[in-house]
Amino acid sequence: MLENSYTILVVDDHPLMRKGIVQLLSLEEKFNVIGEASDGVEAITLAKQHEPDLVLLDLNMKGMSGLDTLKALRAEELSSRVVILTVSDNKQDVIRLINAGADGYLLKDSEPDLLLAQLQDVLSGQQALSESLLGYLDCLHEDNNFAEKLAKLTKRENQILLEISKGYSNKHVASNLHISEGTVKVHVKSLLKKLEASSRVEAAVMYLEFNKTSA
Repeated sequence: MLENSYTILVVDDHPLMRKGIVQLLSLEEKFNVIGEASDGVEAITLAKQHEPDLVLLDLNMKGMSGLDTLKALRAEELSSRVVILTVSDNKQDVIRLINAGADGYLLKDSEPDLLLAQLQDVLSGQQALSESLLGYLDCLHEDNNFAEKLAKLTKRENQILLEISKGYSNKHVASNLHISEGTVKVHVKSLLKKLEASSRVEAAVMYLEFNKTSA
């Protein structure tokens, strides 16, 4: 094996696609494919066994999805960097995977030379996204900002925000949490200020969108 070479695990449930990716990776002499997996379960087993420098992971697989596989790999606290390689340019997919800990999100229609260069970037510590997806970084920034605002809420304010997101009135919220309606109003005013939301409806929408993208 070459000095400064990188070990890679390729995970894709389509045999022809997987073989094509392996063949492409072989063009870069520093890349050494140490395993192939056809599903998430096999991927986790091989990743734990070899702890490769990079896991190249398909998103839409039968059985265990790429997202669930990524979460499982992160739960194992492996040092491997993980890049999603997929046909999906769906904004919610990009946001979910990056928020779940992916080091890159690249499309399968990428130019081969560019793809190899972006994988090199990831292995050197950078994050890589296909150019057409770069606009989604603004959404990620917005999510991070909202997460910081959420962290400022008290336990009670979080409980009330959850109730508001279900469409409940102050009276209903008060009944559910066994507190007075006046107390609910005070907390609502406080949480709106912390979230920089102009209304309870806006706060609810922001909360639901954030949970949907980070789920």
